[in-house]
Amino acid sequence: MNRRTRTVVLCCALLLLTAGTVGPAAVATDEPQQREAAALTGTAKLYRSAGDDITFSFDAHLAAKDKADPSKATGTFAFSHYLNGSGARAEVEVDCLVTGGKVAVVSGIVTESDLPGAEGKRVGVTVHDLGRHDRLGYSWASTGRPGEGDEPPKCVSSAPFEKVKKGTGDFTVVPWQPEL
Repeated sequence: MNRRTRTVVLCCALLLLTAGTVGPAAVATDEPQQREAAALTGTAKLYRSAGDDITFSFDAHLAAKDKADPSKATGTFAFSHYLNGSGARAEVEVDCLVTGGKVAVVSGIVTESDLPGAEGKRVGVTVHDLGRHDRLGYSWASTGRPGEGDEPPKCVSSAPFEKVKKGTGDFTVVPWQPEL
């Protein structure tokens, strides 16, 4: 086999090998790709001068097909708060997500927690996506710890009064654009 034939055979073999690794996302279609109706994703630690270790993580989404009903949002979020070796954490199943511009309000039911009385209770969180200076608020800021005070309705929280610790904010808000 001459050099040119070997090169052609090698190129064909490489093309055949890589053709099997191309997923469906790479295949062109005539269908327009719809973005989800709203989303809140990311993780950050809150800034506290006393040294508290407070972390929030979000993976909340509202599908395009559910654009008219934010209570059909899906996903989870989690938070934890520790100081001097004591504290608590909670995992939450999303039951509502509303976004406007770079602000998101998400609520859900606590599914797992080591905070007594929190499981089964609704909590809400507000995020303001400001790039490296994100802010956050939570429903229990005025009602006490989850499970102690009144539960907010779906998609209700407080103003984003907390600052995210420098270098940790990576929240991303996909704005909701309902048809009015």
